[in-house]
Amino acid sequence: MKLLEQRILTNGKVLPGGVLKIDSFLNHQMDPMLMMEMAKELKRLYADAGVNKILTIEASGIAIAIMAGYEFGCPVVFAKKSKTKNISDNVYSVEVESFTHGKVNTVVVSKEFVNPGDRILIVDDFLAT
Repeated sequence: MKLLEQRILTNGKVLPGGVLKIDSFLNHQMDPMLMMEMAKELKRLYADAGVNKILTIEASGIAIAIMAGYEFGCPVVFAKKSKTKNISDNVYSVEVESFTHGKVNTVVVSKEFVNPGDRILIVDDFLAT
């Protein structure tokens, strides 16, 4: 997407260790117009995939996922980085490594919100590895 590429070139900074700092428009401070354009591009790319749910991980992926959910007209489910008291043991879980935080988290999604036959589009802010 050319608009995102331009914003990265204009406002992004590469930090030591290869971390791309894009917090002026995508995670610390967010540009909702850019996110809506990104969501429209996701819709264009996956319009024929039968998407009925968007899945992301807390926290920085939620904003773009919400915009994508709006474009697809479907719910957004987000994986939590820790299991809280109000989540049953009936969950899917997986370990994921955070490139920027340098640690491994076990993320969980309640099975209540992911059903057989769902066509899930996984959306996140950036994929480092």
